[in-house]
Amino acid sequence: MPDTDTTPAPRSTHPVLLCADDYGLSPGVNEAIRDLIAAGRLTATSAMTLCPYWAEGAAPLKELAGKADVGLHFTLTDQPPLGSLPKLAPDGKLPPLGRLMTLAYTGGLDPKEIREELARQIDAFTAAWGGPPAYIDGHQHVHQLPTVRDAVADALAALPGAYVRLCGEAVAAILRRGVAVPKTLLIGGLGGGLARRARAGGIPANDRFAGVYDFSGRQPFPELMARFLDRPTGRLLVMVHPGIPDEALRRADPLVDQRKVEHDYLKSPAFTALLAERNIRLARFAEFPAP
Repeated sequence: MPDTDTTPAPRSTHPVLLCADDYGLSPGVNEAIRDLIAAGRLTATSAMTLCPYWAEGAAPLKELAGKADVGLHFTLTDQPPLGSLPKLAPDGKLPPLGRLMTLAYTGGLDPKEIREELARQIDAFTAAWGGPPAYIDGHQHVHQLPTVRDAVADALAALPGAYVRLCGEAVAAILRRGVAVPKTLLIGGLGGGLARRARAGGIPANDRFAGVYDFSGRQPFPELMARFLDRPTGRLLVMVHPGIPDEALRRADPLVDQRKVEHDYLKSPAFTALLAERNIRLARFAEFPAP
């Protein structure tokens, strides 16, 4: 009788890009993100280059450059800008998100100011990193806003190979996930213009997005991650915000303690077990199959 191999064929894994936002915000955020990249628990991080801890955090991050994509987290809210913005930040501090959105949707943003600040933040990235960002996204998703999205799309066109984070997700998937549904629908709905610009310009992008929640801690983070990683089809990008609380973080941002919750879970065996259960491998953008 012929030999019969009864060994089951290995299942193909689903690639997921897991991206930590806010690198540069504080030493504790930087340390947590590097810790997770080194452990293979993150595959991208977005840098806030206008923050004082980006320049000092770039060198140790470069030691892990082969393990994760590093991009620009374009920031137009709450922080001091890198240059003079007489209209947007006359007192030397960028406005809160609500004010920025009002300006964006009423034609109140000066395109020249936005482009110049974006250029400064890209230059600050390149100066510390030694090369251009692998992608651009936005702190509080500001890269999707009118006027801002045009500057971002044009900047990406000058960065061959760089990709953009899109924040849209199918309504059915958002409803099935059942996490922060109104907020997720709003964030996704704001991104249609940027998605059209990306398609028209041939800018690479993810086609699915998850990670939005209220940061309250009312729902355990392991349960949220299980929902974010449900049915990981397509080019799924999941956003996280790990960190180790420190005084610099407390001064700079209201999101503090939940960052440690995220870091601890992402470093845990329980997260590894979830990835294995869902047959997921964490991947960089270049490892996604062609669309």
